[in-house]
Amino acid sequence: MTSEPVGRGRQRQTQVYVRGLGGEKPAVPVAPERLQEAARVHLKAPDFAYLAGGAGAERTLRANLAAFERVQLLPRHLRGHTERDLSVSVLGHTYATPLLLAPLGVLECAHPDADRAVARAAATEGVPFIYSSQASVPMEDCAAEMGESPRWFQLYWSRDDDLTRSLLRRAEACGAQAIVLTLDTTVLGWRPRDLDLGHLPFMRGRGLAQYLSDPVFRAHLHGPQPGPATTPPRTPALLRAGAELAARGRPYHLSLEQMRAAVARFTATYTRPDLTWDDLARLREWTRLPIVLKGILHPDDAREAAARGVDAMIVSNHGGRQVDGAVGALDALPGVVAAAGDVPVLFDSGVRTGADIVKAVALGARAVLLGRPYAYGLAIAGEEGVREVIQNVLADLDLTLALIGVAAVRDLDRSVLAPA
Repeated sequence: MTSEPVGRGRQRQTQVYVRGLGGEKPAVPVAPERLQEAARVHLKAPDFAYLAGGAGAERTLRANLAAFERVQLLPRHLRGHTERDLSVSVLGHTYATPLLLAPLGVLECAHPDADRAVARAAATEGVPFIYSSQASVPMEDCAAEMGESPRWFQLYWSRDDDLTRSLLRRAEACGAQAIVLTLDTTVLGWRPRDLDLGHLPFMRGRGLAQYLSDPVFRAHLHGPQPGPATTPPRTPALLRAGAELAARGRPYHLSLEQMRAAVARFTATYTRPDLTWDDLARLREWTRLPIVLKGILHPDDAREAAARGVDAMIVSNHGGRQVDGAVGALDALPGVVAAAGDVPVLFDSGVRTGADIVKAVALGARAVLLGRPYAYGLAIAGEEGVREVIQNVLADLDLTLALIGVAAVRDLDRSVLAPA
């Protein structure tokens, strides 16, 4: 007697096809390239540029995708499995799948509900959400939407150590299970799409929710603030920008002048380019949570991180947004895994499909972060769009495991890959 195959993949396929009988199509396109194009149609040019763009000529962005193209799966058959176990263990927690939602800043570029909609979708689908320092919704509001569902907090280490400590305290109070220190954004990369439009969302007060809601940051908004290097021309566009800035301050009970001070202070202090490996000891003193380093590409950095006692690391090139011509993240993954020893390695940058997750885990990643695709789903259909993107990626993961003859994510290794 045989068992009927079950799992996320079959369930999602059946749902889509049954609804299709009634003429209903998915809220978001399933194919990654069509998903991105649909988001472009829904968004204003500056918002799409910020979400989709990469550094320089976008060579690194393309290298991330090309790296997945080069890795090929080698299916096995007659393995006798009818169900797949997608669960993984990370930092002492068991998660239902190896998928986490990456920290993406300024999600209000995609949809007014921004991080709040993503938090609801993540909780409903049982996927951890990594809150961004550059969020559009305060972490406390997102935590309220998620109940007991898992969340982490991504930290940009500010020049103001008091602010950094305050953000860490808030993350702990919000139930975060880890602190993700991003290493690769000590300065903003050269991003032509944004530069061509003269548009940086932070200067319009967007993506500053964690700061505007922070008592330490707010306490410093009185008195003189650092000013911009140049003065913007007095035009109708500047007046509109001022009105937009004032509107963004109202939920935080901040005046237009206070919002201008907030933007100036954020711009002057948001990251610390002078951090060194020795500073990790201070971070360890400031939080009881596991510390995860995001942005590791070089094996020597992985060895140093392991020697410094970090709890995990994430191979990432920031989705190609920081260094033009940097190595594709998947190409760097095996070397980092080998150098990390027993320290868990997660993966970020270039993930578009469930098959991509299989490849990254087979190369040694414990879990995988999904970024742009869920932002595109958010742009197209809000919370429902995020949910469908998650469902599609996990359905693809489940079906790919079934079709290559693997019963559990934890069983993935290089044996499922074709020889290079």
